[in-house]
Amino acid sequence: MTQTAPNSQTAFSPSPSNMTFEEFLEWGEEGQFAEWVDGELQTMNSPSDAHQDMSGFLLAILRYFAESYGLGKIRSAPYTMMLASRPSGRQPDLLFIANENMERVRKNYLEGPADLVIEIVSPECGARDRGDKFYEYAEAGIREYWLIDPEHRSAEFYQLDQVGFYSPVLAAKGIYQSNVMTGLWLNVEWLWQEPLPTLLEVFKAWNLLP
Repeated sequence: MTQTAPNSQTAFSPSPSNMTFEEFLEWGEEGQFAEWVDGELQTMNSPSDAHQDMSGFLLAILRYFAESYGLGKIRSAPYTMMLASRPSGRQPDLLFIANENMERVRKNYLEGPADLVIEIVSPECGARDRGDKFYEYAEAGIREYWLIDPEHRSAEFYQLDQVGFYSPVLAAKGIYQSNVMTGLWLNVEWLWQEPLPTLLEVFKAWNLLP
């Protein structure tokens, strides 16, 4: 049985310099957006303003939700997740680590898969997010994968099935229910509001505030 990723063509510019994962960690400066794949360094463009808005919004609401219910930790790029299967050191835009997997957290990286990963798609990284990363994340056992595309107002949600493949999950009536962050639901229309909803609006909708 072959898994089919979303339509894409993989496109990136790998560095010709080979390095170990330990060398990658030593090379990286705080705030440096780069990934380590097949022993090669792949630098990434700085995120756009729209990308930063979306990332900041999701980081704020998901972190508050996770902390309110004591579910685990949210981390944002640049923060490296080391996956042994390829191997690779990826920097997802956002990731969630459940309490039961906190032993994977190291001083400056996550050793092993996160429980939920979110990539905010931009023109230069869409092929990678829907291609290489789609397969890597499933193979690594990341239980839930979100692809948020602000430019095209598209949100794709995938959950790992029993045989280790990603299955798309529809947002019924515009509401997506997470399978990893217990009790979390997301109104997809929030993502396309201009401006984005205030944190107060979201927390009240989640009954986290009076």
